[in-house]
Amino acid sequence: MRTMKQIRNLSLGLIALAIVSCGQKQQGGAPGGAAGQVKEYPVIAVTQQSTTLFKDYAAKLEGQQTVEIRSKIAGYIDKIMVDEGAFVKKGQALFRLNANDLQAAVRSSEASVKVAEADVNSAAINLEKTKPLVEKNIISKFELESVSSTLKAKEAQLAQAKANLENAKANLQYTVITSPAEGTIGTFPYRVGSLVSSTSAEPLTTVSNTAKVYAYFSFNEKEFLTLVKGLEGKNLQEKFAKLPDVSLVLADNSVYEQPGRIETASGLIDQQTGSINVRATFPNTEGLLRSGGSGMVRIPQFINSAIIIPQKTTYELQGKYFVYLVGSDNKVHNTEIQIVSGNLKDSYVVTNGLKVGDQIVLQGIASLRNDTEIKPKLVEAGSLSENTPAATNQGKN
Repeated sequence: MRTMKQIRNLSLGLIALAIVSCGQKQQGGAPGGAAGQVKEYPVIAVTQQSTTLFKDYAAKLEGQQTVEIRSKIAGYIDKIMVDEGAFVKKGQALFRLNANDLQAAVRSSEASVKVAEADVNSAAINLEKTKPLVEKNIISKFELESVSSTLKAKEAQLAQAKANLENAKANLQYTVITSPAEGTIGTFPYRVGSLVSSTSAEPLTTVSNTAKVYAYFSFNEKEFLTLVKGLEGKNLQEKFAKLPDVSLVLADNSVYEQPGRIETASGLIDQQTGSINVRATFPNTEGLLRSGGSGMVRIPQFINSAIIIPQKTTYELQGKYFVYLVGSDNKVHNTEIQIVSGNLKDSYVVTNGLKVGDQIVLQGIASLRNDTEIKPKLVEAGSLSENTPAATNQGKN
């Protein structure tokens, strides 16, 4: 009996404990309780608008004409007549080589010419003496032919001596090395006293005409087709003429003041990289751009109906971009989106994953989890099309 009574008392205690526990759960789950509070988050509605997207491509700069200056003859540098970086005109003297040996060669060649001329005169006189003797049958015609052949040989020797003289004079002229073009002088790897020749490993210097500067960069095949498709024109040159001006971002992240134009593209696709080489031309009236420099060619692309969202509405996971999309039940769902690579400031252009009218969480996404219920507060995001390239204002004081 005592055992049955203990069991009954234990059962009653468990029932009472269960009732108390259920009451606490009901109190905690009641509307307005701390555990059931739904937090408010600002959201924006997805819209379409026009914008200009910018994309940068690494470029190498070259002057419109870069000429290597080399010596045509072997000799020691006697004098350097200009300084590195100087602007020179076509035909201006740059270097002078030691000419002592060549001057001696000219004098020797002049002497050889005089000897050859004397030999020709002697052979001609001998021929004139021989002719009447043959006519009188004093000597045979064979003697006449022999004398005539001697004259021709001497005339050939004279011609060779004159050619050697011209060559010696030309070599003497080559001791003064002039600029073949107008432009800016490069560096000097050789100094006074250095032995140079036409086979020297490095040129004496370079002359770069940088009145215009070419920026060479490359597109992949898909980017190139996207750029030119839809442009009017019967050929590629006419299509390029329809493209907007491009900008040049310099090494200090500032933007070069004068715009450029895309003018040419290579006719072949590089089989190893799948890229197409392209050339843009920039005027360089102030001489700021230098051959051998580098920069970024910035190409604008106008998009008529673009979905633009603030960067702060997104998060990245394993190279993919996501937003929190608000459902009809006010629960958020992490949704993958695709974006266009570009450099709009603080915004992304979305190409897939969102549609007009969708609502996404604007702020506080770090505290959200998938299927979290929120209280959405619709706010005006403002115009997101007033985006400028991120680098435009960098590098300026």
